[in-house]
Amino acid sequence: MDTSVPRGRLEGRITPPCSKSYAQRALALSLLAEGTTTLRNIEFCDDTLSAMHCIEALGAEVVRTDATTLAVTGGFSPKADTLNVGESGLATRLFTPIASLWDRPVVIEGRGTLLHRPMAMMIEPLRQLGVQVRDGGGYLPIEVCGPIRGGEITVDGSVSSQFITGLLLALPMAVGDTTLHVEGATSTPYIDMTVETARRFGCNILHNDYTEFFIEGGQRYTAADYDIEGDWSAAAMLLVAGAVAGEVTADNISSLSKQADTAVCEALIHAGASLINEEHSVTAAHRELHAFEFDATNSPDLFPALVALAAAAEGTSTIIGTSRLEHKESNRAETLKEEYGKLGIEIDIDTENVMRIRGGEIRSAHTDSHGDHRIAMSLAVSALRSDGEVTISGAEAVAKSYPTFFADLETLRKE
Repeated sequence: MDTSVPRGRLEGRITPPCSKSYAQRALALSLLAEGTTTLRNIEFCDDTLSAMHCIEALGAEVVRTDATTLAVTGGFSPKADTLNVGESGLATRLFTPIASLWDRPVVIEGRGTLLHRPMAMMIEPLRQLGVQVRDGGGYLPIEVCGPIRGGEITVDGSVSSQFITGLLLALPMAVGDTTLHVEGATSTPYIDMTVETARRFGCNILHNDYTEFFIEGGQRYTAADYDIEGDWSAAAMLLVAGAVAGEVTADNISSLSKQADTAVCEALIHAGASLINEEHSVTAAHRELHAFEFDATNSPDLFPALVALAAAAEGTSTIIGTSRLEHKESNRAETLKEEYGKLGIEIDIDTENVMRIRGGEIRSAHTDSHGDHRIAMSLAVSALRSDGEVTISGAEAVAKSYPTFFADLETLRKE
């Protein structure tokens, strides 16, 4: 689907969708918990739907009680020998360890770009925990057969924290205790989210500066009444849109959230935008923007929003952390360079893990999302400053995390 976004000014308030990172964690624990969990403020992007289908396949009973509320009756008892995680990387790395609690074979399969994303980091740690694993050369599909048991293992955390999240949520239900050593932990705010969510469902996870985790076995999750907070990854796009093209207030978010992408506030301030933090909302407004430096190693999902911000700033901005971008829905560093080049914005990527963006005028162009939801949103935000309009092929990719993004953008448009 092609979508054209014309130049324009934004003004108003909008509520971004719920955090799909929190939603998927809460869905997983609703499956494992005893009793019926109520999940409020849940919205059904593709990744959240993938997680919901996974827990149903693994034994949960899921009922929609209204448009944004689910009642989930837990009970881990897989109904099928295949688990389809769609295109969700988090669902893959989250539900593979959970499926490994079962003492019969379960095949984890996916589709689309997920089939090319690396999963090798899961294989050896699961085997050390007593799981029989058959894999497709480090990629999906993967077959696991548990039950997973405790022990002492080492996990590479440099590629993604998502598999660590899966282990941390599954291992409290193992028979034995586990000591988990993590090498090169990245995206540690996401680990904080995992520990916090587990605690909300009644299980404790201890760690020493993210390098060593102790998980007591034989714990039991209990049902919860859980309000899922707004998604800072989505809010980041809206706030950057306000900073480059008017004034936008994002509701149902808090800068005190544990979500990694709250760091966009720091970048906005460094770039010279006006930022107002309130208890349940954040407002970003346009001011003269200048080049900034930012380390996005622990918040790699911010790169597309930060590039849109840098493109609107005078001078050359520097963003650190490009090594975290290779195995996303696209190779995001190269995709951003290619697509922003069509808009007249020069991006350099060096071997030192750094991206440099030279701000300037946005020219009209026909661009491509490369099937990546965050690329599509980034290009749309920059289109607001174009000399006419920007057409985005594959704009439907936004359904992965924010299905109503383009409609919300138009709601905010003032001219």
